[in-house]
Amino acid sequence: MKFFIDTCNLDQIKEAMDMGVLDGVTTNPSLAAKETMPYRKLLEEICKIVPGPVSAEVISTEHKAMIAESDELIKIADNIVIKIPTIAEGLKAVKTLADRKIPVNSTLVFSASQALLVAKAGAAYVSPFIGRLDDISTSGMELIEQIVTIYANYQFKTEVLVASVRHPMHVVESALIGADVCTMPLSVIHQLIKHPLTDIGLEKFLSDYKNSQANK
Repeated sequence: MKFFIDTCNLDQIKEAMDMGVLDGVTTNPSLAAKETMPYRKLLEEICKIVPGPVSAEVISTEHKAMIAESDELIKIADNIVIKIPTIAEGLKAVKTLADRKIPVNSTLVFSASQALLVAKAGAAYVSPFIGRLDDISTSGMELIEQIVTIYANYQFKTEVLVASVRHPMHVVESALIGADVCTMPLSVIHQLIKHPLTDIGLEKFLSDYKNSQANK
């Protein structure tokens, strides 16, 4: 499974890169709004740090405007992936961009039917938002299982990018189902590392070493 980080914070991206686990980045205007740097400049800096896919989201909701925005975004770097909302005009944009060999991340997906449509249109990635489904008492992981099954049935090349990840079990369950990518905040990456028995074991090893040195 590929690990993407869902942030526009450069320090967090650098930290994840230094861990050796980061394959890409997902961004959106809401995440960019938390930073002081303009969105385009943030994207330029992120692409300097991360060689893998960096998703950059359009804010237009009409096909021609989406394509115009995309044309500007892809000038930033070769690893830019265009994020397009899953609406009717968005499907048109996915098709146009896919025909031009420009990778698209179809975002804000909440149903298997939406995932089927974006795959048929040629999206490189589909981003089902599982945490937001959990928030309304709907199983986000059940949706991931449905999408993975449908894509396997018809050999779609669209990668399943699990988004709105809230905790480590979302990541583990996605991996068990066979999703291609999980995008998550740095806090979840830290939670994946942590285990109380690891901390207890390390503390014991260090204590035993210290005591053994004191007795020499």
